[in-house]
Amino acid sequence: MDKNKENVPKIRFPGFTSPWEQRKVKDIFKVTRGYVLAATETMDKKTDEMPYPVYSSQTKDNGLMGYYKDFLYENAITWTTDGANAGTVNYRDGKFYCTNVCGVLLSDDGYANKMVSEALNNISCKHVSKVGNPKLMNNVMSEIVVSLPKTIEEQNIISDLLNRLDNLINLHQRKLNHLQDKKKSLLQKMFPKNGECFPELRFPGFTDPWEQRNWEETADISTNMVDPKTGSYDELPHIGPGNIESFTGKILDNVMKVKDSNLISGKFHFYKGDIIYGKINPQLGKYAIAPFEGLASADSYILNTKNGVVQNFLYSVLQTNDFYKYSVSVSTRTGMPKINRDELNVYNYKAPKTEEQTRIGNLFVELDHLIVLHQRKLNHIKEQKKSLLQQMFI
Repeated sequence: MDKNKENVPKIRFPGFTSPWEQRKVKDIFKVTRGYVLAATETMDKKTDEMPYPVYSSQTKDNGLMGYYKDFLYENAITWTTDGANAGTVNYRDGKFYCTNVCGVLLSDDGYANKMVSEALNNISCKHVSKVGNPKLMNNVMSEIVVSLPKTIEEQNIISDLLNRLDNLINLHQRKLNHLQDKKKSLLQKMFPKNGECFPELRFPGFTDPWEQRNWEETADISTNMVDPKTGSYDELPHIGPGNIESFTGKILDNVMKVKDSNLISGKFHFYKGDIIYGKINPQLGKYAIAPFEGLASADSYILNTKNGVVQNFLYSVLQTNDFYKYSVSVSTRTGMPKINRDELNVYNYKAPKTEEQTRIGNLFVELDHLIVLHQRKLNHIKEQKKSLLQQMFI
């Protein structure tokens, strides 16, 4: 096989035909690392006095720990040397500080760019030592061989594309975070605090105090357990907490039909519109309004409302911090940590009249739909980037 063809990516920008070349990291970079800096010396937000980003080993905000008064490097590539994220590589644009758990690659010849950082990130995980605390130290990084375009010009064009994709990903991530924060804030303000009968925020026209309601009097917990081996359920989907995304109600893409799930015990039969609620800790934040008929695993409850409580409103109650704290507190025990029927049935909560319940329930269902929509868009762009990396890199 022609070696030159092996060193050419599947997708390429027009005008570039030369085969890529393999280079050792130490041959194109000065390899160094960051310095110790206590988190208490940094600020959460950028200010005139603390203008320089500080990067460390955490995954949140691409490793951003805070902001500091001084910088160490400019336009360089960093990677995490120690811990669970060892081997994660990032390009750092502009002046920055990084801590001692970051290795740093410096180049005066233009190799410190987005394209090279992504190329290294694709292969660095293979060089992480998994003995004890995961590590990718400077001496190991120095010996890594990476395939790169021969010209800095081609590297920069690829970098520009990747930067545009990352900017788009960050934009959608911010929109998603904003919606999630908005939902959290509304859940706090649209339900009364303990001991109170009026929420802080309401839809116009509603002024009546909320009334105390009891779970047992307002919610049915299904006991309709069936045998999935009878054959009449073969084509129905099988749902468990593992098929539900935490705190959003999104049904994931990993749902199988009953006939494909190798079910050997009784399951709960649910219908479209029923609430599926994970009863085992730590799956208590998993709940969904069923979008179809199916069977639910035995570590779930099937819930339906009665006596004037609106289904979507009860679904919103499940998402309140008060209910979550209660469910966690009573489910913490030896053996199987779960919230049982008796513990659910004694739970008390406050509820308004039916019309206001409907408005509140519909609002949070719509918010969840928006959150899921933005998550799908974000995932789609991430998959596009992943596909491009596979085809534009060697």
